[in-house]
Parts: sequence; C-alpha cells; structure tokens
Amino acid sequence: MSDEYDLDAGPDPATFAAAAAESDIDEEGATPEGQRDGGGETAGADDPVYAVGVGPGNPEYLTPRGERAIREADVVVGFTTVVEFIEDKTDADLLTCGYKDEAAALEEFGERVAAGESGTAVAMGDPNHSGYQFVGKVQDTVQQHDSDSPVRIVPGISSIQLAASRARTPMEDTEFVTLHKSGDLESDMDRLAAAATTDERHLLVLPRPYDRMPGDLAAFLLEEGADPDLEALVCEKLTHDAEAIHRFTLAELADHAGGDGAEDTPFSDLVVLAVRQPV
Repeated sequence: MSDEYDLDAGPDPATFAAAAAESDIDEEGATPEGQRDGGGETAGADDPVYAVGVGPGNPEYLTPRGERAIREADVVVGFTTVVEFIEDKTDADLLTCGYKDEAAALEEFGERVAAGESGTAVAMGDPNHSGYQFVGKVQDTVQQHDSDSPVRIVPGISSIQLAASRARTPMEDTEFVTLHKSGDLESDMDRLAAAATTDERHLLVLPRPYDRMPGDLAAFLLEEGADPDLEALVCEKLTHDAEAIHRFTLAELADHAGGDGAEDTPFSDLVVLAVRQPV
C-alpha cells in the first residue's frame, strides 16, 4: 500500500491488513508472545507490534491479554477517545490523535518501533469486527519504516457481541455488516438488503455516523422490501452507565431517517442496530 490512498479509488487499508494470514510465532524470530524483555530493556526490533481491541468502553471488558500488551509497551498509539480508556494501565508514552492528525501520530509510532521500542496500537471494541482500516494503517506504517516487527491482532470484546447477547441473535443465524468505515458502502448495503429480505437472517449492523444511522438503515430496508413489522433494536452505549436499548418496529424506526449530522438523529454514535427475524 502506498503512503497516500483514496478510499474511494483504493487501495483500502483494510484490504492491505487482510492480504495475508499472520505468520507462525516460531517463524518470526521474535520474543514468545506475551514475553517481552523482562529486564526493563528495550524490546528487539523484530518483536511484534500489537493491535489491541480494548472492548466497548467499560474497563471490565478489556481482556487480560490486551491489558498486558498495553502495559508492556514503550509506546501506545490510538485515537484520543480510545487511549483515554487505558491510559491508567500503562507507563508507556501515549500518542493520541483524531482523524486529522492520525497520519502524524502513526508516523512517530513507526519511527519509534523501527528504533527498537515495543509498540501497541489500540482500537475500540475488537479490530476484527470494525477495525481493519486502522490495522492496515498501523501495519503499513511499521513496514514503511523498514521494521521487521510483525503486527499481531489481540482480539477484544466487540459491541457487536454485546448486541447479539442483548438482542438474542445467535451469530450463526445472523448477518453482521459494518458501515463504520470510510469509502464506498454499496456492497455492504446490498448485503444488508439480501439478509433482511431474501435470506431472512437476523441483522447486526454498525451504523456510520451520521449519514447511515439506524433510522436511515430502516428506511433503506423498507425500500428494499423488508417486512415493516420486523423488530428493530437500537443498542446504545453498551456496557456504559448510560446503556439503553430502544425498541421499534422497522417502520417506526424509519421515522428517524434523514439528515447527516448529530442533530438529525436521536441516537449517539455509539450504537448497534439489531433487526430480528421472527423465530
């Protein structure tokens, strides 16, 4: 992947992240997983860089393996809202960013990993559910700085898993679609429509703030022929103190369609949409 990419024209960093399976640990010449230098010295330049899912925001859902990768790092990079959840769990230098300065933060992260520091990148939830664009950017940055460090994902607990539990939609009977990404969403919307109409599967969807919010998705599914009486649950701020489950029919939820700003929807950006088929 090049230093510059256009998410509409490609390459998508998520594709870069998924281009090949992770190598076997014993082929890397790296410190065994979870055993970075115990003497307080800088880890080797070929030790893994970890991409850790920190869970849905409640610290009780951060896995011990993820916490260890964060605690043992020399430098941690991530979006400010993510790093805030784990800043008290490590003495590492914290490189925080937003979308506008993400490239600069990752550049410094890559330089420090290439210099021999141990690095961990943090993402909300589980990178395997909706974080491959970020993983791809981390991996590209590490490789651009000629580091031999492989990037290893440490899975987290996703809000999708919490929503499946709250809505009682078993994953084997459910279509999961993430819209929480940049770029074109046409193929993802096609999957939504097929699951709700032709395949008649439950849906779990990560909406995109704020142009593909739950009301917009309900309106889209109705236009594609979905049953207006399907049960639709908007699962908001899961595991947080302000957690709420809003219950609608698909037709009722579609009343909240329209707009592309935070003021145009009654829901926050921390939501999962669950659409249940009759059992």
